[in-house]
Amino acid sequence: MNELITSGIELMLIGMGMVFSFLAMLIVAIKVMSSTILRFFPDMSGAQNAGSHHGDDLGTIAAISAAVHQYRLKHRKKD
Repeated sequence: MNELITSGIELMLIGMGMVFSFLAMLIVAIKVMSSTILRFFPDMSGAQNAGSHHGDDLGTIAAISAAVHQYRLKHRKKD
Protein backbone atom coordinates (compact mmCIF):
# COMPACT_ATOMS: atom_id res chain seq x y z
CA MET A 1 0.00 0.00 0.00
CA ASN A 2 2.86 2.35 0.84
CA GLU A 3 4.43 1.72 -2.57
CA LEU A 4 1.14 2.63 -4.29
CA ILE A 5 0.90 5.97 -2.44
CA THR A 6 4.54 6.76 -3.24
CA SER A 7 3.94 5.97 -6.89
CA GLY A 8 0.84 8.18 -6.94
CA ILE A 9 2.67 11.11 -5.35
CA GLU A 10 5.53 10.68 -7.81
CA LEU A 11 3.11 10.70 -10.75
CA MET A 12 1.36 13.79 -9.34
CA LEU A 13 4.62 15.70 -8.96
CA ILE A 14 5.76 14.76 -12.47
CA GLY A 15 2.42 15.90 -13.89
CA MET A 16 2.48 19.18 -11.99
CA GLY A 17 6.05 19.77 -13.14
CA MET A 18 5.08 19.15 -16.76
CA VAL A 19 2.14 21.57 -16.53
CA PHE A 20 4.32 24.22 -14.88
CA SER A 21 7.00 23.78 -17.56
CA PHE A 22 4.46 24.05 -20.36
CA LEU A 23 2.91 27.20 -18.90
CA ALA A 24 6.34 28.78 -18.40
CA MET A 25 7.27 28.03 -22.03
CA LEU A 26 3.92 29.43 -23.17
CA ILE A 27 4.53 32.69 -21.30
CA VAL A 28 8.01 33.02 -22.79
CA ALA A 29 6.68 32.32 -26.29
CA ILE A 30 3.94 34.95 -25.92
CA LYS A 31 6.44 37.56 -24.70
CA VAL A 32 8.81 36.80 -27.60
CA MET A 33 5.99 37.05 -30.15
CA SER A 34 4.77 40.30 -28.62
CA SER A 35 8.21 41.91 -28.75
CA THR A 36 8.75 40.67 -32.31
CA ILE A 37 5.43 42.06 -33.51
CA LEU A 38 6.03 45.40 -31.78
CA ARG A 39 9.47 45.64 -33.39
CA PHE A 40 8.12 45.24 -36.93
CA PHE A 41 4.73 46.94 -36.41
CA PRO A 42 5.12 49.74 -33.86
CA ASP A 43 2.08 50.93 -31.95
CA MET A 44 0.30 53.60 -34.00
CA SER A 45 -2.92 53.82 -31.99
CA GLY A 46 -2.15 57.40 -30.89
CA ALA A 47 -1.88 58.61 -34.48
CA GLN A 48 -5.09 56.88 -35.52
CA ASN A 49 -7.16 58.05 -32.55
CA ALA A 50 -6.32 61.73 -33.07
CA GLY A 51 -8.54 62.04 -36.14
CA SER A 52 -11.40 59.84 -35.00
CA HIS A 53 -13.23 62.60 -33.08
CA HIS A 54 -13.94 64.55 -36.25
CA GLY A 55 -15.93 61.70 -37.77
CA ASP A 56 -18.54 61.60 -35.00
CA ASP A 57 -21.85 62.73 -36.42
CA LEU A 58 -24.20 64.31 -33.90
CA GLY A 59 -27.21 62.84 -35.69
CA THR A 60 -25.76 59.35 -35.39
CA ILE A 61 -25.08 59.86 -31.70
CA ALA A 62 -28.65 61.08 -31.16
CA ALA A 63 -30.07 58.09 -33.06
CA ILE A 64 -28.02 55.64 -31.00
CA SER A 65 -29.08 57.33 -27.77
CA ALA A 66 -32.74 57.16 -28.78
CA ALA A 67 -32.42 53.48 -29.71
CA VAL A 68 -30.80 52.64 -26.38
CA HIS A 69 -33.52 54.56 -24.54
CA GLN A 70 -36.26 52.69 -26.43
CA TYR A 71 -34.57 49.35 -25.75
CA ARG A 72 -34.33 50.08 -22.04
CA LEU A 73 -37.98 51.11 -21.88
CA LYS A 74 -39.08 47.98 -23.74
CA HIS A 75 -36.97 45.55 -21.69
CA ARG A 76 -37.47 47.10 -18.26
CA LYS A 77 -37.96 44.48 -15.56
CA LYS A 78 -41.35 44.55 -13.96
CA ASP A 79 -40.93 44.03 -10.21
